[in-house]
Amino acid sequence: MFTTEIQDFMRQEAKRRFLTYVQIDTTSDPMSGKHPSSENQLDLGRLLVTELEDLGLQDVDLDQHGFVYAMLPARPASSGEVPAITFCAHMDTSSSEPGKDIVPVVHENYDGGDILYDKNEALRLTPQISPELSGLIGQNIITASGDTLLGADDKAGIAEITAALATFKKFKELAHPELRIVFTPDEEIGEGTTNIDMNRLGKFGYTMDGGEMGELEIECFDAFEAVITFNGRNIHPGYAKNKMINAGAIAARYFADLPEHETPEHTENREGFFHLLDISGDETRATLKLIIRDFERKNNERRIELLERMADTYRLRYEGLGMDIEIKDQYNNMFEILDQYPDVVEKAGAAIASVGLDVLRKPIRGGTDGARLSFMGMPTPNIFTGSALVHSKTEWVSELGLQKATEVIVALCGLWANDTNGKHT
Repeated sequence: MFTTEIQDFMRQEAKRRFLTYVQIDTTSDPMSGKHPSSENQLDLGRLLVTELEDLGLQDVDLDQHGFVYAMLPARPASSGEVPAITFCAHMDTSSSEPGKDIVPVVHENYDGGDILYDKNEALRLTPQISPELSGLIGQNIITASGDTLLGADDKAGIAEITAALATFKKFKELAHPELRIVFTPDEEIGEGTTNIDMNRLGKFGYTMDGGEMGELEIECFDAFEAVITFNGRNIHPGYAKNKMINAGAIAARYFADLPEHETPEHTENREGFFHLLDISGDETRATLKLIIRDFERKNNERRIELLERMADTYRLRYEGLGMDIEIKDQYNNMFEILDQYPDVVEKAGAAIASVGLDVLRKPIRGGTDGARLSFMGMPTPNIFTGSALVHSKTEWVSELGLQKATEVIVALCGLWANDTNGKHT
């Protein structure tokens, strides 16, 4: 679809930008209560503002909440029948592994064997752990150096979007609709759309936040958070019989009584789960923090009902125990919205196929900013970035993946720019 010159440009631009972005620490902080949750996300935001201005975008802004916005007028000029389209990626990285002092390593001409790490001799990246590697023999693979995550989630998405914008600047023959760009903070802590200005976004959108090359995701988890607090009574352990109510021990028993087969370690595909994020406390007070996930809301409602029934049982079992359950609705399955806009999805699939990839329709065993944006009025499917094993020290992305995702953005823009039949409305 694209000339070799254009493909080579996309590959080099996406790689160069990605290697720059990942060296900026943007770890979000779930405990800060601020927006953005960490000041260092603004460091990347300021760099992106400079780059977007250099690429000729208009209305470029880094706002007080850490969102980066920009607009690129349509080429050729739109008649008004073609809607403005948003591309979105998030700037923060997960706090699951260190995100400071990342040293990206390019493993050239991957031979199909194990990839080793300079800063962690015990660490291995193998095709057994990540089967996608088997299809990338001869390609260049980018990892971190073994003591941090890489940050491909989602700096690969940012690099692909900015590389596509650079491609539009260099190759004037490539058409695109009016583009609205947004880079969000704090997606990893579920606050990527908190304080977002929907007036600066387009009618439809695409998040670049997926995984394997070819993935197109229009369905995600229905998501809740549960915080369960146990209030006990501490007594000197030498005199505690029939008096002590050990909140920490009871919290541990409570979680152990949940069905083990409904935990992430034992689920896949469309199976939901309870996941323990944190357990803390002592004899007097203890807290469990859980997330609850499923593709069907009714199944999550069943899980929440189970938590409540178990709490009633524990209050009877341990007279004097205080228990409180706080449930937070985090996001919903975006399929409920996207199913009403088939053209938005079909265009993404056509763009993926046009660059020589099989379209992989998979539900997201997680969530994206696109899930919330879809319910906020902008239907937003999720497109691959080429990354894998995200949130881990073995996280990786291929140069080919960076290139192909960039190609998909440019191809998708061409499909929108040339569609004036109004079917998408």
